[in-house]
Amino acid sequence: MPDLVKLEPLTEPPSSHCKMEPTNPQPEATYVGLDIAKDRLDYTVDGVRAAHVPNTPAGHKRLREALRPFPQARVVCEATGGYERAVVATLLLAKIEVCVVNPGRVRAFARAEGLLAKTDRLDAALLRRFGQKVQPRWHAPMDPAAVALRELLDYRRQVSDQLVAVRNRLELAGPLLRGRLLGQVEFLQKELIEAARLIEEHIAHDDTLRGKAERLRELKGAGPVLAATLLAYLPELGQIDDPQLSSLVGVAPYAHDSGRSQRPRHVRGGRAVVRQILYMAALAATRHNPILGAFYARLIAAGKLPMVALVAVMRKMLHVLNRLLADPHFVLAQ
Repeated sequence: MPDLVKLEPLTEPPSSHCKMEPTNPQPEATYVGLDIAKDRLDYTVDGVRAAHVPNTPAGHKRLREALRPFPQARVVCEATGGYERAVVATLLLAKIEVCVVNPGRVRAFARAEGLLAKTDRLDAALLRRFGQKVQPRWHAPMDPAAVALRELLDYRRQVSDQLVAVRNRLELAGPLLRGRLLGQVEFLQKELIEAARLIEEHIAHDDTLRGKAERLRELKGAGPVLAATLLAYLPELGQIDDPQLSSLVGVAPYAHDSGRSQRPRHVRGGRAVVRQILYMAALAATRHNPILGAFYARLIAAGKLPMVALVAVMRKMLHVLNRLLADPHFVLAQ
């Protein structure tokens, strides 16, 4: 029976989320820089001339038609907190390759070029050059059910944050305001319960989501919240290897050595939403999962700091969950 602690690397081919450039000769991609704002999309195909369309369904259609003459178009845009989702979905449906990149990487690239000015047109040209030089990974279309699940989870997290904020105000509220704040607390508590019910129903009514969620929850310590979060925010799970997955989530320790100096390794970056939920799940697993609890205890006995050991448990859980989805024959140790 496979050991939960010692896992061999996955042998499955990587998904399009981490697809490498093909080694056989292929037509050269035409990189298109796309700067996204709330109301407007600026794009450039050649890096010299720029055009713009409104960030609306009609504008998305115009952009798609403008790129039709370029069969090898590969659009490079930044993650903007949500304003990019609709246009990215439209382009992917039209079979146009899209790379959604971290804005911090693009700003660092601009500083390396010595580019200090910033306008929408300059940003579009910058994104095109970034795509040509860095060749970031392509964005794969998400299952519509997973997209809807992400929206529900976003709403649940928003309601939870609002509830915390109102409760904090309630502690110092005077009699004039206290009644209104109590009403808000009651409303938000009901919305939180309703959001949880909608998430549960959404997963239950979709065969793919339900099957994956049940598979993930086979690991003791992985509850419904973690399963839903992974399905919504980590579509690469079960499709890429463990080191890449650890880096995506932000639980991979990075070296910071120079010469004879060997500094402690730290984790950074990654998808904070997934990492926060995974942290709470790992905390529960150290107490209720006998194998992961023993793994944590061994690290502490070896002199590791509690937080370092807990991050190692998070990483181990992620690798096990990755294997659960990648290999239908994988069986957890008892």
